[in-house]
Amino acid sequence: MTPKMPIAVLISGSGRTLKNIMDHIDAGKLDVEIKLVIASTPNASGLQYAEKANIPISILESADCEGDTKEERIANLSDKIFNLCRQLEVDYVVYAGYVSTLRIPEDFENRVLNIHPSLLPAFSGRGFYGRSVHEAALSRGVKKSGCTVHFVTDVAEDEQIGVHVEDEVFPVAGPIIRQIVVPVEEDDVVDTLSDRVLYDAEFVAYPEALQLLAEKRIVVETVEDGDATRQVVRILPPKESCINSNART
Repeated sequence: MTPKMPIAVLISGSGRTLKNIMDHIDAGKLDVEIKLVIASTPNASGLQYAEKANIPISILESADCEGDTKEERIANLSDKIFNLCRQLEVDYVVYAGYVSTLRIPEDFENRVLNIHPSLLPAFSGRGFYGRSVHEAALSRGVKKSGCTVHFVTDVAEDEQIGVHVEDEVFPVAGPIIRQIVVPVEEDDVVDTLSDRVLYDAEFVAYPEALQLLAEKRIVVETVEDGDATRQVVRILPPKESCINSNART
């Protein structure tokens, strides 16, 4: 039996992604243990799922973090969150609709995941979040959409290509782990496309990516291409699995 991989889940809203992960665990389809759920607000309705399952909860609001500048408050919040994760010895941190800005420390490089409701790099960057992603896809007339599971990259604020909403920045896409494609129908509206991406793509891709990590079948490699380099995710076959060099050992 595969050992349970310890994770922390970060939420800000309804918790549908958290609930989906919990459902896969309960069904025996995901070898993961949720050690902690961290919410950016006490109003996150997804906290109910953690409470019912007796999963420890921590509410850390960026507005309550000390600091004279925004960067200092972000650094303070990040320190609090990742210190908790270190104390609980989690292997990975999973964004599940989490919208507060964090700085990713070096020891969590390629250990923080997010999911985006499009096939990156399409419909990403400033202004693309939630319904706006599907509105843009329909407006452009694309024939396919889907989702992308990726590691979260830590970059300087002036280099951020994440989504800015007031004082919040959505996660910046690092190496891509998993993508699932769904069709876009001619009579789709935002709600029908959003539901198809959520239920047929996101609810499948995130558990699959987490299970690959639990089986130690994901390796992040640096590829040289002339003068440029890029990081890519290689998925190992089951018998060839090994430890991700960035994961806690």
